[in-house]
Amino acid sequence: MAKKPTTGLTQLGKKAAIPASPDEAVLETVPNPHGDTSYVVRFTCPEFTSLCPVTGQPDFAHLVIDYVPDKKIVESKSLKLFLHSFRNHAGFHEACTVEIAKRLTKALKPTWLRIGGYWYPRGGIPIDIFYQTGKLPAGVWLPDQAVAPYRGRG
Repeated sequence: MAKKPTTGLTQLGKKAAIPASPDEAVLETVPNPHGDTSYVVRFTCPEFTSLCPVTGQPDFAHLVIDYVPDKKIVESKSLKLFLHSFRNHAGFHEACTVEIAKRLTKALKPTWLRIGGYWYPRGGIPIDIFYQTGKLPAGVWLPDQAVAPYRGRG
């Protein structure tokens, strides 16, 4: 009998606490059910939070993660717990955004990945961070991330 794709997962279907830090978080994967097809997976996290490493105050971002899977896809509950683990993590916007991309790339070894980190203003300046692992494969439809630029009260 073939192994179930959820065999070995430690968080899905079980009570799982938010990890205390991104280093403690476990990104789990399952086999890509359509490994013979190039397609885009998108995760949107409009309420991402971390802490300013200088003031300790919360920073907020709208994250959009797009990737073209190869052999594995990320299990969404483990991704949610990983992203939530940043809630008490002190890191600059650039560090948090790129760390998320690198951890996903290491866990998934995707054909292609990009992340847009749209950070809300602190000190009057919004900061947007973009990371990508190369060129999008030919023939793959990729919609715009559709996050409006920050306009304040304008």
